[in-house]
Amino acid sequence: MSGATNRVKIAVIGGEGIGPEVTDQSRRILNWFAEHRGTPIALRDAEYGKVPYLRTGEVIPADTWEAINEAEAIVFGATGGPETVEVPAEARTRSSLLSVRRKLGLYANVRPIFADPSLHEAAPLKSRVLAGVDLVIVRELSSGIYFGEPRGIETLPDGRRRGFNTETYASDEVQRVARFAFELARQRRGRLCSVDKANVLEASVLWREEVTALHEREFPDVELTHLYVDNAAMQLVRAPAQFDVMVTGNIFGDILSDCAATAAGSLGMLPSASFGPVDRFGKRKALYEPVHGSAPDIAGKGIANPLGSIQSLSLLFRLTLDRPDDAKLLEAAVAAALANGARTADLAEAGKRPVSTGEMGDMVLEQLALRAAKAAA
Repeated sequence: MSGATNRVKIAVIGGEGIGPEVTDQSRRILNWFAEHRGTPIALRDAEYGKVPYLRTGEVIPADTWEAINEAEAIVFGATGGPETVEVPAEARTRSSLLSVRRKLGLYANVRPIFADPSLHEAAPLKSRVLAGVDLVIVRELSSGIYFGEPRGIETLPDGRRRGFNTETYASDEVQRVARFAFELARQRRGRLCSVDKANVLEASVLWREEVTALHEREFPDVELTHLYVDNAAMQLVRAPAQFDVMVTGNIFGDILSDCAATAAGSLGMLPSASFGPVDRFGKRKALYEPVHGSAPDIAGKGIANPLGSIQSLSLLFRLTLDRPDDAKLLEAAVAAALANGARTADLAEAGKRPVSTGEMGDMVLEQLALRAAKAAA
């Protein structure tokens, strides 16, 4: 595949913890689409984390940066875990996933939340609460408290230690992610909820003012509402079906999307996509990854749920490759596998044997093959 110049280049980076395990299943899915659907992709595997650090002294070695820079899309697994202790903090900070997002200008993170009816019993929320849940959280990804300066830990004159971080947003940083969210809402059901903490934080006051002004100038056709983040968290577990698109800052988006996983049944179900600015060719650099972390307690056991990673490919098909039919086919295959009882350990009901990471991949591939054969008949 890699020799075809007309194919979209995709860097596949498993990362750490369970990242390589779930990403292996996504690679199988991508290869199936290339072989059976003619999906125009060229895959390039690359390393990240402790393994390349021990060999090269870099968490992201030069050949991985080359793969990232030449790719239109990156499929990433996970980062973090106990193995990070073998990598000096300076080296990890220099080449962290946060640094990748910043260097690539990935400012808008898209996290869809869908409550599959077959998983209602596996979810911690009641079925009546889950009916009709289909929302997207847009998280600002390259600013806010995760990047603000000054930051650090210091010893005060009286001997006490103090840690400090800075929550900061500029007007253009708010406007660009809000515009992204408004445009997404316009393509969906036309409703956007902006989440902040404007009753306490000046950065949130600016956030609310900028979102409101942008709405009045460019998106009066989209219904705009505002919620404080504490109320938004409660509403996501009380009545998540009320939301269409949410937009919020970096730290709030991180927390709220994990909270919203209660509607999907498990954090392992959630995909995400991160986007940079539109280039001169009208394209955006994008990074696709599951929302979950490296889960070191189950790494290497073959029990991780790969569906967050696999369902990230549906976003890739739609938003980078512009192949909505491929996305619909993959979504139907995942839904059918779940409807047929496929459950990894995070979703399994008491007394029923969970499937392994690889078996879940097998079941999705089986459903893809069945649908392809039916379409060809």
